[in-house]
Amino acid sequence: MHTDSQGNAIPGATAEAAAIFNRAVEAFNIYRGDPVALVDDAIAAAPAFPMAHIFKATLFATAAEPEAAAEARTIVAHVKTLPLSDRERSHVTALDHVLANNWTAAAVALDYHCMRYPHDIVALQAGHLMDYYRGSARDLRDRIARALPKWSDDMPGYPIVLGMYAFGLEEAGDYARAEAMGREAVARQPLDCWAHHAVAHVMEMQGRAEDGIGWMAAREPTWSGDDNVFKVHNWWHKAVFHLDLGQSDAVMALYDQQIRKEESTVVLDLVDASALLWRLHIDGHDVGGRWDEVAACWDAHADGTFYPFNDWHAAMAYLGAGRHGDVDRLIGSYRQDTPADTETVRWARATGLPLIEGFAAFWRGDYAAAVERLHPARFIANTFGGSHAQRDIIDWTLAEAAVRGGMRDVAEALAHERLAAKPHSSVNRRLLARAGEAGSQTSAAA
Repeated sequence: MHTDSQGNAIPGATAEAAAIFNRAVEAFNIYRGDPVALVDDAIAAAPAFPMAHIFKATLFATAAEPEAAAEARTIVAHVKTLPLSDRERSHVTALDHVLANNWTAAAVALDYHCMRYPHDIVALQAGHLMDYYRGSARDLRDRIARALPKWSDDMPGYPIVLGMYAFGLEEAGDYARAEAMGREAVARQPLDCWAHHAVAHVMEMQGRAEDGIGWMAAREPTWSGDDNVFKVHNWWHKAVFHLDLGQSDAVMALYDQQIRKEESTVVLDLVDASALLWRLHIDGHDVGGRWDEVAACWDAHADGTFYPFNDWHAAMAYLGAGRHGDVDRLIGSYRQDTPADTETVRWARATGLPLIEGFAAFWRGDYAAAVERLHPARFIANTFGGSHAQRDIIDWTLAEAAVRGGMRDVAEALAHERLAAKPHSSVNRRLLARAGEAGSQTSAAA
C-alpha cells in the first residue's frame, strides 16, 4: 500500500496519484501554488482514492466561504460511498461537524484524531485553521504541542509543524519562544509564509513596528510571489506596521498597489481590505471610493448566517460605502428568533451582533452607543475567530469612540491600556493626547 510523505497509509492511491497528492499537500502547507488543481490530478489518476477526496473537501471546508462549504458537502457525500479506513472516517467526522457550522466540535474531533495520528499533517493543519477560525489561542498552541514530540527534524513537513507551533505560541502570549520557533521554521523552509507571519505577529503584538517592516522587507521574495495565496495578508501586516508609525502614505500605497491590486474576491483578502480601510478611517484618513469596490465583493459572502467574523468585516465595508441597508440586513438576520442550534448562530448573537451594532453606531457618530456595545463585546470577541492582531480593531474603535464622545475618563483609561501594550505606537500616543482633551472639547462645544 502507498503512503503519504509522513508515512500514513493512503488506500486507493496509485504510485502516480500518491506522488501528486504529496505535492498537493505540500502546496497547502506553504500556501503556495494550487493544491486544488493538484489534488484533482491525483483524483483523475486514482478516482477511488478516498484521502484525495477528503483533502479536497478539507481545502474547501476551511476556506470560510459559503460556496466553498457547499462544494465540500458534495465531496463528503461522495466520500461516504467509498470504502474508508479508520483514519479516513475520522476525517469525515470532523468535516461533518464543520460543515454543520459547529467549528469547536470539528476541532475537538481533530484533537482526538491527531492524538491517534500525530503525523497526519493534513489533520494538524486543518485543525490549526479551525482553531484560528474559532479564536482558540490555547488549542492553536496545544494541538501542535501534543504532536510535536512525535516528529523528528528529518521528517518531511517538520518545518511546517514548527511554523504552526510558532503561531500558537504567539497567540498564547509566549512571544520569545514564538519568535525563536518561527525563525527556525523559516530557516528550515524559507517558503513557509505561515511561520513568517507568526514572527510578524510577535512584532505586531510587541509594538516593534520598525523591526516588523525590516522583517517583511528582508524576506519579501519568499512570501510575495504571484502564486502565494497568503501574500495579501502579509502585505496587510506590513501596512499595519507602517500605520503604527504614522506613515499613512505608505499604507495607502500598499493598499492600492498590493492588497487590492488584483481586486480579489477571496474572503480572507476581503477581511484584510475592510480591516485596513477601517483603521485608516478611524485614524482620520479619507479613503475615498475604495469602500465601494470592497463592499461589492462582499455581496457573494456576507449572508448573515455562515460566519459572523466575515459578516462583521463586510459590515465595515457596507458602512464605508453608505450601504446602511445591508448593515441592517445583517443585524436583522442576527436578531431573528430562531433556535441557536449551531455554534455560528451563537457566535452571531453573542459577539457578531454587538460588534456590528457598535461599529454602526460609531459610523453614525453615536459614540456613547458605540462604547456601550463594544466595551463588553471585546472580552468575548476571541470566541468567534481571528487573531489578537485582527481583533485589535475592536479596542481601537472603542477607544476612538470614547475620545470623540468626550468621555475623558474612559478615553484616558483605554489609551493607557493600549500604551501599556505598545508604548512606542504613534497611534496610541496621539490617542492619549486627544483623550486628555476630550472632556474640555465637549465642554467648550456645550
